[in-house]
Amino acid sequence: MSETVTSRAVRAGGSLVRHLRTTLDPSSSQPAGGRRPSSGWLAVTVLCEPSDLDEAALPAPLAELADRVEVRVRPAAGDKGTELCARLRDRPRPASAAQRLSGDDEEGELRSALRRAKQLIEVGEVLRVDPTPHGKRTPTPTGALLESWTKAAPEGGVR
Repeated sequence: MSETVTSRAVRAGGSLVRHLRTTLDPSSSQPAGGRRPSSGWLAVTVLCEPSDLDEAALPAPLAELADRVEVRVRPAAGDKGTELCARLRDRPRPASAAQRLSGDDEEGELRSALRRAKQLIEVGEVLRVDPTPHGKRTPTPTGALLESWTKAAPEGGVR
């Protein structure tokens, strides 16, 4: 039993360290030589036919970004659905750690919009994580940290 508790504690600690390192220095989560895509395009693979998506009638999360983004739709490799690609028209400089933590990250906003658009297309709704258990929870530093990560998670994505 103590091995299970110990291994869970070690995994949780490792996850915490990785998340903090990624938040403060996004390059730490990239493989050697990994960088932002030079083209600026971010993509998600959606489980539908390319003909089912119309670039002129975008899902709400992308439509909200309107003229700030360019969008393209193309078949995914190996007939595995459709690639929904988007990039910011005016490429911002990489966000600093302070900007990412405060939610002022345009690229993060685009990643979140792509993820929500994918959910709308595939499932019909945007799934939300609500970590609050039933009833009231006593505020603790760990709980506050968990809730702040939950709010920032949709913008994180894999870089």
